Amino acid sequence: MRKTIAVLAVLTAGLGPAACSNGAEPAATASAATTACPADAGIPVRAGGGSASGGAALPGDSAPAGAAEPGRSAAAGGAARPSGADIAVAASVAPGDTSTSTVLTADGPQIACGKAKVDRHADITYASPTTAGTKVDLKMDVLVPAAEGAQPAVVYLPGGGFANASKEAALDQRTYVAEAGFVVASIQYRTTTNGATYLDAVKDVRSAVRYLRAHAAEYGIDPEHIAVYGESAGGYLAAMVGTTNGVKDFEAGDNLDLSGDVQAVVDKFGPSDLAKIGADFDAAAQQANVRPGNNAARWVFGQGTTKSVTADPAAVKRANPVTYVDPTDPAFLLLHGDDDRLVSPSQTLLVHNALRANGVDTTRYVVKGAGHGDLAFVGDPQSGMLWTTQKVMDPIVNFLTSHLKS
Repeated sequence: MRKTIAVLAVLTAGLGPAACSNGAEPAATASAATTACPADAGIPVRAGGGSASGGAALPGDSAPAGAAEPGRSAAAGGAARPSGADIAVAASVAPGDTSTSTVLTADGPQIACGKAKVDRHADITYASPTTAGTKVDLKMDVLVPAAEGAQPAVVYLPGGGFANASKEAALDQRTYVAEAGFVVASIQYRTTTNGATYLDAVKDVRSAVRYLRAHAAEYGIDPEHIAVYGESAGGYLAAMVGTTNGVKDFEAGDNLDLSGDVQAVVDKFGPSDLAKIGADFDAAAQQANVRPGNNAARWVFGQGTTKSVTADPAAVKRANPVTYVDPTDPAFLLLHGDDDRLVSPSQTLLVHNALRANGVDTTRYVVKGAGHGDLAFVGDPQSGMLWTTQKVMDPIVNFLTSHLKS
């Protein structure tokens, strides 16, 4: 059953080599070559540059943006400050409601990769949309496990504060999922840096899904079983894509004879109600998150806006995945740290509660003591480690296995 919600339009609109987790250099790889770290490193990272964690900041407006895209530093394993993203770090986070969630203590060992062969296909152009008169070639990297028969696919959506989207992010996590028997495609999508809004980015994700279906035989994909998995801004997009299955307003580009719908959603610390990103925070952080013209406002209203996300509730509602929730939605897995100081933990709870109210299969984990992914760019190089423990990653793999392989 497909949705028939009509969506109104909103207003128009070089990283160096990364190291493995122990500081060792990654083994050299090329397109369609096996991605691996040295045997003593455990976690693979991108060969030739990039990031190994997808936790990027969401927009406030209280701190200057840096020049680098999200990326993990070679020595500390941290992330560089996202380029073009307004960042507000809260001084405090109010305790959240965990009555319908599972509280998870993320102790124990880190994930380790290299147990199975994975081939990497890099820099594949999956769409070439035009934004503000400029054509953008959108790329994806695809990890293909060495397995018999067609495998389900997972589209990974990196964070980046709505300002950038580095497909090289979270290679350790993506490889871990690929080794579990999934084709994993990490994609670029249009951001406010391109003059894009959420409408454009959701269309990009669906274009990527359709591209994978069109090229299923080439990459060994089971086209009937595709999930989206996003972190931060990517988590927001994952939720939007999952709740807008069948909404034609979010379909554009090539391969329109194929479906852009997905069969499962993983949303890690993504926002939902863009007017309430700071709802759980201290007063100063709350104000920063609704400052006129900040990146969240540009994501809704377009480049050059002077509006606040509080100025047009109807437009913000159209940009909220909760608006589109209905009983036909695919299964969701949501995760959030209870010490997230960039996106209020209640943001994923809003999605979880709406899904529950509609009888949708939804599970939410609250990770005790965890912040907003990899936060080296705000002086916390160890924060990302909680998100790459087996206790966090194994439930994600188990969820994908349950909903894509059964």
